[in-house]
Amino acid sequence: MASPLATESPSINRAWEAFVAHVPAILLAWIAAMGISVIGTVVYFVISALLTMLSGADPNGGGTVLAMVLGQLGQLPFMVLSSFVGVLLAAIPALYYERGEVITVQAAFAALFEKPWRYLWAGVLFTVLVLVGFLFCVLPGVLILFVTPLYVNRIFNTNLSVTDAFAASVQALFRSPQGIQYLGLELLTTLLVLVVSICTCGFGALLALPVSSFYLQNVAYSKGLISS
Repeated sequence: MASPLATESPSINRAWEAFVAHVPAILLAWIAAMGISVIGTVVYFVISALLTMLSGADPNGGGTVLAMVLGQLGQLPFMVLSSFVGVLLAAIPALYYERGEVITVQAAFAALFEKPWRYLWAGVLFTVLVLVGFLFCVLPGVLILFVTPLYVNRIFNTNLSVTDAFAASVQALFRSPQGIQYLGLELLTTLLVLVVSICTCGFGALLALPVSSFYLQNVAYSKGLISS
């Protein structure tokens, strides 16, 4: 059962207030995800450099390519872990409107590690579907990306299976009049975030992205795309 907050009239001001209340949790999630990503990048370069030096490989030869591939394999667990933690940036707004209370740092990470395999599987499935979508003329992949807010909400706030959560999110977005309206708002919000990011050399995205995430979750509830 969603909180009364979820069905309040959505506005940028309300989304901003919700974001400000969650700065500690969002900031720590972002720092953790970025930190893990940086460590993974360092691991990649260290493995690649060491294997290249030890093998005495020609910088342009097959040995160097093999070293780079092994470096990427060493980086892979860090990429997965970074994405795993980074999903909190989308999950915190979903949890907030569902529970009706500020999601603290402890509550955010407790929710994340409550069902880690579920969230990992959800991430893998979504990534594969997006990649396949991009292979088919790009547009299907873009459309799948717009399912993200609804999908993340159902993954964290319901007991639906991962595949059922995705199917229900797709149906809500593309097979209902309210879903089409929501898609239009997502497009406008995305354009606004892009404009803010471009005008601030990317720094504005640090604020615009989380604020837009709170806004879109609120809109999803108010339009009935997520059962309240």
